[in-house]
Amino acid sequence: MSTLTILISAFRALQRNKMRSFLTMLGIIIGVGAVIAMLAIGQGAEYSVKDQIASLGTNVLIILPGSQQQGAIRVGAGSMTTLTEEDAQAMQRDCPAVAFVSPGTRAMNQVIAGNLNWATVIDGEGAEYLEIRTWTVQYGDFFTDQDVKSAAKVCVLGKTVADNLFPDGDPVGQTVRIRNVPVRVLGVLSKKGQNAMGQDQDDIIIAPYTTVLRRLSRFPFLRQIVVSATSPAAIDPAQKQITDLLRMRHKISAYDPDDFTLRNQTDIAQAATATTQILTILLASIASVSLLVGGIGIMNIMLVSVTERTREIGIRMSVGARGRDILTQFLIEALVLSLLGGIVGMLLGIIGSSVISSMAKWPTIVTPFSIVLSFGFSIVVGIFFGFYPARKAALLNPIDALRYE
Repeated sequence: MSTLTILISAFRALQRNKMRSFLTMLGIIIGVGAVIAMLAIGQGAEYSVKDQIASLGTNVLIILPGSQQQGAIRVGAGSMTTLTEEDAQAMQRDCPAVAFVSPGTRAMNQVIAGNLNWATVIDGEGAEYLEIRTWTVQYGDFFTDQDVKSAAKVCVLGKTVADNLFPDGDPVGQTVRIRNVPVRVLGVLSKKGQNAMGQDQDDIIIAPYTTVLRRLSRFPFLRQIVVSATSPAAIDPAQKQITDLLRMRHKISAYDPDDFTLRNQTDIAQAATATTQILTILLASIASVSLLVGGIGIMNIMLVSVTERTREIGIRMSVGARGRDILTQFLIEALVLSLLGGIVGMLLGIIGSSVISSMAKWPTIVTPFSIVLSFGFSIVVGIFFGFYPARKAALLNPIDALRYE
């Protein structure tokens, strides 16, 4: 028998039981659709995490005060008071691999504008902060290095703060009161959105760190220092230069631990990406169980088909069909079921991903790899689970098959 004849025969056999064929394909359809949708969700999560981490800035290193220990209790990173303005200035001056430096401090206050008020974070930063964070001012201006040196009473508002304090007007040039200190608004930052931990990055006011230190918090030490390396390749050299500099400035001996904590954004990004990749694999593994169930359904129906068509098989063999012709015919039937199911499942997965994205406001990304993987897996399932029934049909004795009622 020619391949075309076998293929036509397989399609006719499936058409005789349309509903049964459809129900058999249903497991493959659901399995392929689920795998594509789950991979799309996982890929979307990975992209979202990378995008949120990238929003923190490029080539960023964060230096925090070290961990304070009281007896046997360690309070945690940031609990010591070891970082100063002079440390930040030394990094800018003595670390060649460092491009920008922003000393940082923070206060939480109720901000008043006219008859409106809003509780938000007051971030004290350097004039280079926006360069480090790759952030821009939507309208207005950012404060200058001269404003930092003079501890000027100026600030820029995050979009969330601007919308709540000035819902109907332009805040640029207006005055807000922070701890009864009048502060002039220079500009409004462009919308940044949520960070990787779900915090609103636009619910913030940024002022010169000297203003926050001397006029608002009146605390002489820095909460952190944020720096940007000159390039991605310079991150490790910058990290070493900063570590050596701070150990020397803080007079830390070779046998004593650092009194500061240095965090590399690249490590954070790699850890977050690894987590989302594990999530993607887990989701895809769970969804692939549906494909196995669909494969078992194919094998079950094909075994039933072999039993129902035993006499037909005997007639084919008696007129010259060989065992491999019977094997090929039933294998093609199983493969057609899985192929059709895979195509429908692929379309269902793509549509389902779009629906999930629009309804849940969750980014989903359907990649060619996920489509090829799911479709290829459906073919493998069809061949694997269709082989046993096909082989059983091919090994039937023609005489016994003709006698079968």
